[in-house]
Amino acid sequence: MHRRRLLQGVAVTAAAALVPASARAVAVPAGAADHPTALWAPAHTANYTVPSHPSERRIDRVVIHVAQQMFTPTIGIFRDPAKQVSAHYVVRSGDGHVAQCVREQDIAWHAGNWDVNTRSIGIEHEGWVDRPEYFTPVMYLRSARLTADICERHGIPKDRAHIIGHHEVPGSDHTDPGVLWEWERYLRLVSLS
Repeated sequence: MHRRRLLQGVAVTAAAALVPASARAVAVPAGAADHPTALWAPAHTANYTVPSHPSERRIDRVVIHVAQQMFTPTIGIFRDPAKQVSAHYVVRSGDGHVAQCVREQDIAWHAGNWDVNTRSIGIEHEGWVDRPEYFTPVMYLRSARLTADICERHGIPKDRAHIIGHHEVPGSDHTDPGVLWEWERYLRLVSLS
């Protein structure tokens, strides 16, 4: 029995070593993850702003993004101080796994508009706007649960005026989440969560 546990521990350690350092989550500091099932995968501190008065930060919308990238490299981008970008969350396509990269009390640099950044939570989704195969049922479901949780905790209405696409941010030159994102489906899931 002791030998089996030892071998299982070696296997887990070996498997963890295969995950790139840029995608490994670190131990969650007390209260770090705001969403209960999110894995803490912090962005570099050079890629977001800690407000001087976090208790005064008022969140009134959720911004939906598509990363134009895979899950692990997206987290790696947020960990690179030269990139100057982050989002609060990243949702993986295949299993809906959620990583939190920036605390909700902090200002992620995701919208390209300071006013929107200061009053929103950004959620990146693994995939590409022109490849709907990344928009899986489990990704929609887990993302919708995350959005519903954010809306409930911050008193945000669960509607299209308050859950917006990156392309709807004033001054944005982005197209995500794109025309293939199923807004009606997504909002139905948000309202049911």
